[in-house]
Amino acid sequence: MQKITDSPIDFAEHIIEDVKNSKEEGVLKCVQCGMCTSTCPAAQHSDYNPRDIIERVLDGDISILEDDSIWNCFYCYTCHSVCPVGNSVCEVNQILKQFAIENEMGYDKLYEYMGFADSYFTAAIGAIPEIFFKDIKRDVPGWWEFRLHLDEIRDELDLDPPLMPSKEVIDEVSKILTITGFKDKIEKIRATQG
Repeated sequence: MQKITDSPIDFAEHIIEDVKNSKEEGVLKCVQCGMCTSTCPAAQHSDYNPRDIIERVLDGDISILEDDSIWNCFYCYTCHSVCPVGNSVCEVNQILKQFAIENEMGYDKLYEYMGFADSYFTAAIGAIPEIFFKDIKRDVPGWWEFRLHLDEIRDELDLDPPLMPSKEVIDEVSKILTITGFKDKIEKIRATQG
């Protein structure tokens, strides 16, 4: 069986063939112009470098899967919108992260998001985990006050209470997440954090 590390071009082609990747082969057309990096919001505030990501993929540098910087991409697609050859570094990053997870790397990065997974099982909706409240309070002025007084605001606007999934829906969503293997994956990630 061929591995993604067998040759540099195989690594890039494996990424191109992934269902998450745009089917334009932009990865192979990259000319290292740096437009992606110059416009990337994550690159402006971290050591994440989209141009370097693609260069390492084309070089077949599998160590990129262990690089913490791939976890700084938050899929805003700015790189995709400015690339002159149709490359999408954010899509490549999604694939790299998936490779990392499949090879049991990056679990510590995912652990912070376990609260999202738990909310699907307990409420059948995605809810912001409390672990992020402190950051949101710092980054979004007024958010905490808004959250505290949401019911009052809804009353003032004469809105009905928010619709929440019924117990039957929650049970069904939980069953789907269990059957599809999602539950096993989050338990595996949680177990690594001991």
